[in-house]
Amino acid sequence: MKKYILFDHDGVLVDTEFWYYRAGERALADIGVTLDKERYLRDMGQGLGSWAQARAAGVDEQAIGRQRAVRDDYYQEYLRTEAIEIEGVVETLAELARHVRMAIVTTSKRVDFEIIHEKRQVRQFMDFVLVREDYTLAKPHPEPYLTGLTRFGAAREEALVVEDSSRGLNSAVAAGIDCVIVHNEFVKAQDFSQASHRIETLAELKDIILKVT
Repeated sequence: MKKYILFDHDGVLVDTEFWYYRAGERALADIGVTLDKERYLRDMGQGLGSWAQARAAGVDEQAIGRQRAVRDDYYQEYLRTEAIEIEGVVETLAELARHVRMAIVTTSKRVDFEIIHEKRQVRQFMDFVLVREDYTLAKPHPEPYLTGLTRFGAAREEALVVEDSSRGLNSAVAAGIDCVIVHNEFVKAQDFSQASHRIETLAELKDIILKVT
């Protein structure tokens, strides 16, 4: 019986994956480095980011530190100005709240999460939110989702993870939790062979929950 849902955030509840990539691409372009999208997506699946390519191009750590801050500024600019809503999310969460308890487990930094949800309605449905500062090891390590289970006091078999990326899927699998992958155009080519279910939109999650609860 599934009593708890642990949601990833970026790409699942808000459409931010592309804009995070774009911010990194822009920050690296500022110092003459071209960010290869396909390699970025492969690195992302392993929990790496834009800076793996910067290091490979010979950029030193001091410069990377400066450009991280630049990337963060660009990303926050996009969060405030670009359309990042995913249609039907709030309605789906309202329906799911009748059947299960829910939480968010994200690699987003707290400051970015707060910007995103300053005027959105997602948090009202969540028992808690775990952001990057709330655990030590990031996805694909299992710690984020194991931390979520502990917060709920839930057994693995009682929970369901909802993800959009192979990095998040690998984190859920390592934690021993069934994982639903929701389609995200930006990361659609990643390996999702270990997913328990694959869905096109979050609205389909209701049918899965009703079948297993």
